[in-house]
Amino acid sequence: MAKQKKPASGNQALDGLGGMLSRQRRFTGPVILLAIVLAGLSYANYAFFRVVPQEICGDVEPDRREAVCASEPEELFKYGSLGSEATRGVPYTVFHVLPRVFPELMPGPGGFRSFGMPWEEGRELPVGFSKKTMGFPRITQNCALCHTATYRTSPEAKPVIVPTGPSHTTDMQAFLTFLEKAANDPRFSADVMLPQIEQAFDLSPVDSLMHRFLIIPLTRTALQEQAERFAWAHGRTAWGPGRDDPMNLTKLVTIDAEDDGTTGHADFPSIWNQSLREGQSMNWAGEARDPLAVYIDAALGLGAPPGPAFMKQMTDLRAYLRSKEPPPYPFPINRAMATRGEAIFNTECGACHGWDGPHFGKVIPISEIGTDRERFDTWRQEHADAANKGAAEMGVTRQDMVKDVGYASQPLDGIWLRAPYLHNGSVPNMQELLLPPGQRSSVFHRGCDIYDDEKMGFFSFQEHEDCPGWRFDTAERGNGNGGHDYGTRLTPGAKLALIEYLKTL
Repeated sequence: MAKQKKPASGNQALDGLGGMLSRQRRFTGPVILLAIVLAGLSYANYAFFRVVPQEICGDVEPDRREAVCASEPEELFKYGSLGSEATRGVPYTVFHVLPRVFPELMPGPGGFRSFGMPWEEGRELPVGFSKKTMGFPRITQNCALCHTATYRTSPEAKPVIVPTGPSHTTDMQAFLTFLEKAANDPRFSADVMLPQIEQAFDLSPVDSLMHRFLIIPLTRTALQEQAERFAWAHGRTAWGPGRDDPMNLTKLVTIDAEDDGTTGHADFPSIWNQSLREGQSMNWAGEARDPLAVYIDAALGLGAPPGPAFMKQMTDLRAYLRSKEPPPYPFPINRAMATRGEAIFNTECGACHGWDGPHFGKVIPISEIGTDRERFDTWRQEHADAANKGAAEMGVTRQDMVKDVGYASQPLDGIWLRAPYLHNGSVPNMQELLLPPGQRSSVFHRGCDIYDDEKMGFFSFQEHEDCPGWRFDTAERGNGNGGHDYGTRLTPGAKLALIEYLKTL
């Protein structure tokens, strides 16, 4: 028979309670600490990684959205996210105050406009920048930054923004250099930048702490690392407005190839009317033969994460670009002269640039076309093989890249807005492209958006004080303006008629 327990004495009861409380404290302390840590991690995850669906046209007043944002595919092209916020996103608060903190590091007044980026009136960001919340609003780039043209019909006229046109005014290298200099400047610190951010934004105490100890320092580190990835561009010929070094960007940033010292500068191309480009050689030197493959590689280069959603976005983009047409010539056209010019075009240019020409959309051997070969020499088959392997390893299915024999002939749709001419933009206007190479300007200025109706190109010789442009020297490596002497032997009258016809395309 079990013995009944004796009731504990007062001291024994207190000792038991004390032991229990002691054990409870030993147990509760770690639990509270763990709860605090988990709460902190949960908030950090919320603050840095919660994803809010992007609201296209969210920067436009509701009563204006129907008029301003009439085409959703076009708005997605101009401001849509590629999903690269996690790896490439710059906090909007930091992006917003950079021009205020580092004005002397910019090309001139006007903030980001000084880099020549097309900026629609009343919009929050330049065309080609996407704003999306991942924890906090972040800014990334998309394809429109390099593929949106702008022009003015006179110095007094408002700029006309043309999505899918070549961004001939945008100086991407100057923008990257600005970010590099800012990130390496002692003023890129919480002490200097946070007051500017707090002046522009309503930050909670927690947000201020996050900016001071996390957002600003991490952004600076990320921009410094980005600068290291683009360090190879220093010491080479400057890109200037409307150009980059596309295949070196692929080689040295995307596939991590060895730097061979090549210089392959090329103009940003127009990407409208892509239905005409199906099955053609693309990328100036024919490295790709499928428009969708070009979009995929460009988006991956901007940090887009591969996957089913990405592929759907690329096919949607293809549908938009297939239907997008170039804008009509904005000045009067002499139709009688253009009719004469059409016959001249068919004879002199139709084999390569006519819709049914035998060489239309094909690669012309470098020995035949004779233009600057630096862009052609930048890319080799081993680079194509590495790029194809990298895409496959990411689970991306696309047509393989190749190495071809020269430069691709192209349709001339909207050719009036694609000046300067040749793959490297080394000839300022159509009038000069029809001159023998030795008579073309050796120095001119790029980046002006005022159109020269007479010469079929942009003003390039500092005719307007408000549009000085950027000095382009054809003697620099990769900037040669030789070759492509087709049509140069025509009479002056025939050249004028040909130019008049080209305005109709």
